[in-house]
Amino acid sequence: MKRVTIYDVAHEAGVSLATVSRVINGSDVVKGNTRQRVEEAIEKLGYKPNAIAQGLALSKTTMIALVIPEASFTYTGQIINGLLDVAKIDKYNVMLHTTTEGINEISDIIENIIKSRVDGVIIYNDRLTDTELDQLTKYNIPIVIVGNRMSSKTISSVYVDIEKAVYELVMKYLETDVKDIAIIQDRKNNNQIDSMIKGAEKAFESKGLKFDNFIPIPSEYRTSYDFLSRYFKDHRHGLIIANRDSQALAILNAARENGIRVPEDMEVVCVIDTKYNSMVRPQVSSFAIPSYDLGSVSMRVMTKMLNHAQEGRAIELSYLFTPRQTTK
Repeated sequence: MKRVTIYDVAHEAGVSLATVSRVINGSDVVKGNTRQRVEEAIEKLGYKPNAIAQGLALSKTTMIALVIPEASFTYTGQIINGLLDVAKIDKYNVMLHTTTEGINEISDIIENIIKSRVDGVIIYNDRLTDTELDQLTKYNIPIVIVGNRMSSKTISSVYVDIEKAVYELVMKYLETDVKDIAIIQDRKNNNQIDSMIKGAEKAFESKGLKFDNFIPIPSEYRTSYDFLSRYFKDHRHGLIIANRDSQALAILNAARENGIRVPEDMEVVCVIDTKYNSMVRPQVSSFAIPSYDLGSVSMRVMTKMLNHAQEGRAIELSYLFTPRQTTK
């Protein structure tokens, strides 16, 4: 079947190409019977305007760049789903850019984003530095950061307050006289770990204590499990907090192999909840974070910024602690 073009619409309506273009792009210049003839021709022929060409005419591309670290795919699926659903409703296309540690740098991704003439950028903030953010802001592109709080005239963020969540969790344990609380390093997300440590430090300080149980993973160990298998030969804690499900599972396996019972001898909490936390035995206690909403709200904020309905702002979403079998 022959593809219907703007030339066909112009011929059918008996007008110029410029007139058809003005009608498609919502210009008020074309009025009355002429506009009606063009609209009827579009409907009769089933013409679908090319989104890119239409965007160029409006100085918009209807394209949003989404930057996601490849390593985070296992727990960002719902974020992406929420974002895509709202983008579809608002008639935006989403261009996915992935970052892979040691293979492509975020600076290269940013350069490609600028060249692609997108309308805005949504970033799941894994390790984005202030310098890299500055690269984007100097182009005056609306940006929404998912996961970490930050805002400026052109930057909004949608986040869950992980520092607050860990603070409340640690306070609960300190009030029951459990003080041997540890946080294990997540080398894939230093920003999140920093927030977790700050929450623990704040809780300990409120009790006149000092938090000093951060567990770094030495570089010679390839995985958390490799390190923990040795670590638990000489150490155990009242509570150990992990960021990701894979680390929580590593803790469970390494603890079991070293004769440490969970939760009788040591309790375990994972910050990011996924389906695997309830599939494993014992089921892992964790925080229910509204991942789908993080994505959908981020896209709604982006469309408001693009329509000049608001400047940058920080939006906090709620969380809920979900106790399962790894806590008493």
